[in-house]
Amino acid sequence: QVQLVESGGGLVQAGGSLRLSCAASGSIFSINAMGWYRQTPGKQRELVAHITSGGSTNYADSVKGRFTISRDNAKNTVYLQMNSLKPEDTAVYYCNADVTVRSGWSHFAAGYWGQGTQVTVSS
Repeated sequence: QVQLVESGGGLVQAGGSLRLSCAASGSIFSINAMGWYRQTPGKQRELVAHITSGGSTNYADSVKGRFTISRDNAKNTVYLQMNSLKPEDTAVYYCNADVTVRSGWSHFAAGYWGQGTQVTVSS
């Protein structure tokens, strides 16, 4: 019913920048919180950044001052601007959204994940 499609990952040298995008589509009534998570092999998925529908943000300590999360509510899209990238930022990055989904004459709340996009930072 709802799809999240990420883009913008790739290979970059340490100190470089990347911008990730995640567009939501489908039977969307409204999108509440959105966030970016990342995961490396053998480790649990961890929160990178989170933004509420009102624009309040929070960040993992490891990315504060380097990453910026933003959203365009008209486009149902969330972004992650990543600057001063470090090799330890290498991971698969996943988009997450808490969505109120249209279902016939009613609606319900559900969480959705994107397919993930690889970010690799070389030293």
